[in-house]
Amino acid sequence: MMRWTLALVIGMLGLVAPAGPVRGAEEPPSLAARVAAGELPPLAQRLPKRPLAVKTDPEAVYGGDLRMLIGTPKDLKLAFVYGYSRLVRFDRNYQIVPDIAERVDVKEGRSFTFHLRRGHRWSDGAPFTSADFAYFWEHIANNKKLSPAGPPQLLMLDGEPPTVEFPDAWTVRYSWSKPHNLFLLDQAGAYPALLYRPAHYLNKFHEAFTDAETLAKRAKAERRRNWAALHNARDAMYLMDNPDLPTLQPWRPKVAPPAQVYFAERNPYFHRVDQQGRQLPYIDRLKMLLVDKAVISVKSSSGEVDLQARYLNFDQYPFLKKNERLGGYHVYLWPTATTAAVALFPNLNAKDLVVRALFQDRRFRQALSLAIDREEVNKVLFFGFGAAGQNTVLRSPGGREAPRLHHAQYDLARANRLLDEVGLTRRDAREFRLRPDGKRLDIIVETSGESSQESDVLELIADTWAELGIELLIRPSQREVFRRRVFSGEAMMSVWGGEFGLPTPDMSPSWLAPVSEEQLQWSQWGLHFESKGERGQPPTLPAAERLVELYRRWLVSTERAERARIWDEMLEINAEEVFTIGILGNSLQPVVVANGLRGVPEKAIYAWDPGAHFGYINLDTLYWAGGHR
Repeated sequence: MMRWTLALVIGMLGLVAPAGPVRGAEEPPSLAARVAAGELPPLAQRLPKRPLAVKTDPEAVYGGDLRMLIGTPKDLKLAFVYGYSRLVRFDRNYQIVPDIAERVDVKEGRSFTFHLRRGHRWSDGAPFTSADFAYFWEHIANNKKLSPAGPPQLLMLDGEPPTVEFPDAWTVRYSWSKPHNLFLLDQAGAYPALLYRPAHYLNKFHEAFTDAETLAKRAKAERRRNWAALHNARDAMYLMDNPDLPTLQPWRPKVAPPAQVYFAERNPYFHRVDQQGRQLPYIDRLKMLLVDKAVISVKSSSGEVDLQARYLNFDQYPFLKKNERLGGYHVYLWPTATTAAVALFPNLNAKDLVVRALFQDRRFRQALSLAIDREEVNKVLFFGFGAAGQNTVLRSPGGREAPRLHHAQYDLARANRLLDEVGLTRRDAREFRLRPDGKRLDIIVETSGESSQESDVLELIADTWAELGIELLIRPSQREVFRRRVFSGEAMMSVWGGEFGLPTPDMSPSWLAPVSEEQLQWSQWGLHFESKGERGQPPTLPAAERLVELYRRWLVSTERAERARIWDEMLEINAEEVFTIGILGNSLQPVVVANGLRGVPEKAIYAWDPGAHFGYINLDTLYWAGGHR
């Protein structure tokens, strides 16, 4: 029987483990007046009995705002993403460690017992206990009016809901009949399935706790259809657009949309402290300014931000670098650790049966890959900083050499031979190859229209594919249209980015197998897996079937070595089959950091998941030299 405890590990992420709050620790100055006036309890009463202690710069001081630019009100969620307060989280070595939970006991990979921090409180001072988990499970996840589709899919293991128990106020247990290797990964993610809610606040809008007449009046006053719509409008823990909703993040929002300037102020009950017992965060407020996305790079260059990466692209780096001195900032280049900054996704489920047959022939996919001059793309568009190769990992979880160069060397002669083997020997008057049905072999690559970088890469690929006798055409559209065309099979090929390229054996290899409708190369096969065979189409290629089989094994494997072996085999299959065509990986992300802002590492990885972009560097530990800019 395998049993292990996910506990705080000394040295990981600089965590220390004090017995409790340090007596006499300094109050954040911005809260001192409220404490003196009796509006807030003193620090020792606001912290859990055993807060999470983080090793920080001993010179750190309190105070100041942190300015960021956002391009849409939806970006308010960055206060949740960057705050990165989770039941468990990734440290900088991408190991999962406790955070909100003081400890997690895992039994046989199928039972997860969260031990909460006694005395932990929501941002409004209400106790955070297992009752908040019970409220979510019993009154939201299993309430048909609030959750018509039932509990989050993450919790449904092959259709089986978990057994959820609340042994006491500080303990919560989720159990399944077999291992659930995705559960803790999700909880440490940038966008986890949140298992708790502030019951004391939300139950005022729930029919099980508030009388129908009161709810009807509230719904009518806000022009909501019913109490469920009223409840859902306030239940915005991830979106962070309801200032009244208590949070566990380091900053709590104070402004609701619509607005041009949004503030989030420090959470006086946040559960993390530094090694001196001082409550985090150091910075008092996040300040998010809503502007047109097109001007974010210009405003960043003029010193109107303190920390910015969102909406900045690598091709803007020279411009940002040039204005460092005048703008009062410096620019870091963080590797994204992506398997591919840009990749091509041939649609193996295309509606055009001729195109589908070609894309399902691996020789055709291999030929397209061999006809791309990745080194030229790297030099012309990425200043040589990219990692040329396929859409695959930068480092294999199993320790093998990553198969980045499989069918990735520029070799037009071999590519032409492969196409001849496929039977594409006929050409038109302009020397373009003809399809088996006699039509010219054009490949239309669809984009979401959001990245000029993608179009620039495609222009270079078009030149070398033309030498192969294939014309590449670019079709931009809006993201929703783009995705709809891919999923319906109308799109022939699409362009997108890759995945996290430095996985551990414990991270999911789902992107390597047809298991999700969201996968652009085989969405119908993925939908078949997701829907348990009720929708979509089953894979028709043996290699794809093998990938599904391996993924199913990974999901239930309780041995790390076996999970590593599964990763290696799935990577090898994808490398040989070239189901997606990578161009360059590990691109660089410009990060603008205002002079005087301390705690931002010069080198870090900029990744959505794992890491939550700035989340895993602990935004709550940043500070201003002198306490303000």
